[in-house]
Amino acid sequence: MLLLGVDEAGRGCVIGPLIIAGVLVDTEGQMKLLELGVRDSKLLSRSQREVIVPMIEEAALRICIQEVSPSDIDEVVMRGRRLHKLNRLEARRMATIVEKLRPDVAVVDAADVRPERFKQHILENLSSPLELVSEHNADRNYPIVSAASLIAKVDRDRKVARLKATYGDFGSGYMGDGKTKEFLLNLARTCKEYPDFIRCSWKPARLAKRLGKTKQIGLDEKVRC
Repeated sequence: MLLLGVDEAGRGCVIGPLIIAGVLVDTEGQMKLLELGVRDSKLLSRSQREVIVPMIEEAALRICIQEVSPSDIDEVVMRGRRLHKLNRLEARRMATIVEKLRPDVAVVDAADVRPERFKQHILENLSSPLELVSEHNADRNYPIVSAASLIAKVDRDRKVARLKATYGDFGSGYMGDGKTKEFLLNLARTCKEYPDFIRCSWKPARLAKRLGKTKQIGLDEKVRC
């Protein structure tokens, strides 16, 4: 039996892409994942994730990664109808992974508050039916989804590191992070438009744009636009 796990990383960030990963294994690969003791990426440190991901890649038959850019996210959030916003976009991209990897069974970490609705959104984008499991906390309950969460997280971490090398340290990219808030405010103050790695449709980005016009941030260096 070919088993596929699908999960994402970076959904709630205001900075950088959303990464969705799929990991396909056969029965032997499933056993290898159990032996590795793969866990949800949020339960491991960055160094631990970097160590285990090559082992997951070796155990997998195939891996598929979908990068959803901030502009893709902005397009659906700002212009799409309510039910065609981010959840539907994620469902379509997960369906693309399923179509490419062709498993017998797929397990996904549901992005919707209603897992069954999320499942239907994926199924309606498939060319043929298959057994699909859509659950909350699938990344904790299914090793195959844990493996996908690790692949997605490490891929996003590497992309974020490249952004930081160019634009400076913006912290985690989540608005609970003081560095991220300060970085956004400075961008809003110094740049006419946000760079393409910012999710302009996110409320924190819109708020920073308004505040940036009137408040001094107190940073010594301006961020490159």
